Amino acid sequence: MPFLDWVNKNQAKEATHEVPYHLLNLEQTFGDQRDAGRNMLIQGDNLLALKALIPFYAGQVKCIYIDPPYNTKSAFEHYDDKLEHSQWLSMMYPRLVLLKELLAEDGSIWVSIDDNEAHYLKVLMDEVFGRNSFVASNVWQKRYSRENREAIGDVHEYLVVYAKNPEQFKLRRNLVPITEDQARVYRNPNSDPRGRWRPVPMTAQEGHATPEQFYEVVTPGGARHRPPSGRCWGVSKATYERLLAEGRIYFGRNGNGQPNIIRYLSEVPGVTPWTWWPSVEVGHTDESKKEIHALFGKIAAFDSPKPERLMQRVLHIATNPGELVLDSFLGSGTTAAVAHKMGRRYIGIEMGTHARTHCAPRLQKVVEGEQGGVSEAVGWQGGGGFSFYTLGDAAFDENGRLSPSVRFKTLAAYVWMLETGKPAQQAFESPLIGVHEGKAYFLLYNSILGDRRPDGGNVLTNAVLSHLRDLQPAGTSAVVYGETSRLGPARLAAEGVTFKQIPYDVKMR
Repeated sequence: MPFLDWVNKNQAKEATHEVPYHLLNLEQTFGDQRDAGRNMLIQGDNLLALKALIPFYAGQVKCIYIDPPYNTKSAFEHYDDKLEHSQWLSMMYPRLVLLKELLAEDGSIWVSIDDNEAHYLKVLMDEVFGRNSFVASNVWQKRYSRENREAIGDVHEYLVVYAKNPEQFKLRRNLVPITEDQARVYRNPNSDPRGRWRPVPMTAQEGHATPEQFYEVVTPGGARHRPPSGRCWGVSKATYERLLAEGRIYFGRNGNGQPNIIRYLSEVPGVTPWTWWPSVEVGHTDESKKEIHALFGKIAAFDSPKPERLMQRVLHIATNPGELVLDSFLGSGTTAAVAHKMGRRYIGIEMGTHARTHCAPRLQKVVEGEQGGVSEAVGWQGGGGFSFYTLGDAAFDENGRLSPSVRFKTLAAYVWMLETGKPAQQAFESPLIGVHEGKAYFLLYNSILGDRRPDGGNVLTNAVLSHLRDLQPAGTSAVVYGETSRLGPARLAAEGVTFKQIPYDVKMR
């Protein structure tokens, strides 16, 4: 498979591993306090924020949507959207690697992009996610009026979609609602009380047919039909007879044609999404600007926001209520606002001050029941909550020492990810942080045993080991993280205990 090469690519690759883990500081909660912990708005560099999320959310995000700078003059003023191509690639590469780590096995990532970098993005994502992970390149009609400023008018952008496991994504993705234009083929010429319907041919390809799919059909007018050469009936004879009795077979206007199955509009769950997204269905840039003006007044800060209907379509296809959505280039906050209205959990990351001045106020309005955008379409009336975070200290300094700001639950999450490769889902309320593949993992840190001295309870002693044994499930071996051990190597071996020293053995990726 071909790969892109550019100046400083090696440094871009190394950045994924070298960027330090940072703490996330909770600054404020909004709305329902019981719900606020479900949704996160983070202000800070998205590379650092993504790395900070790994121990807690790796493999948990069902849908990632990002709208990165396009290397044009179209982005929000905070971003340098005139990056040289190699700089743009170096910016994107480590972020895509971390996003892949956060993506669920059946999840998908959607990237808005225009022609300036679309071709580079496709090859870059082939490298990061794998070429077989490509799902689609959707074309969004961003303008409904003619564009006459260029030799050929630019009226579209792309939504490039990859999935960690495309087959799993295909099984879980949702159909999109049928439009009235698509529904025009459903009619009701006979005033059927079951509503509008259309005839669907009853034949299918012969390839995997069973003997039950070859039989003679006699029409009400006496005509006899068998499947055409290379075809079979799409249903067994028993099913055909049931459908006939239910009035679900149509033989054409004269009653002697090939049998068709009657399909009612009310039975259509939706249609398979396709790659053409017209503005009439998902909105356009004029619509999105009006939404922003209604929220914030006529400001010039957001030149290319996305309409709420566009995000509604993405989240409808890719997620179900309660699932987690992530946007690491949050911009004006559209993804988070629509996710909130649609009952999805979300994490939004924005580096500029407008995370506080625009995104947080926008989400506050959503909580209060704001009725713009897709609110009416999704039945939004308000409720829920969210939490506002900023980036804190690095968890480890350049010498590998722990920051004094690191709390027990945070270090427990790091240790759990280090040992198991899995995100933290536990409450972490005792020295036993979890059991994995026959090993019980313990952490002695931050007075977890009740000793309130600065380093109290961080040392493995006979008394501490006895307490840990009371917590240890039968049939497991013990791995203990602590500041130091008063038990020698021979004693540890005899007890079946592996001791790892904080901070030196906490080597985060």
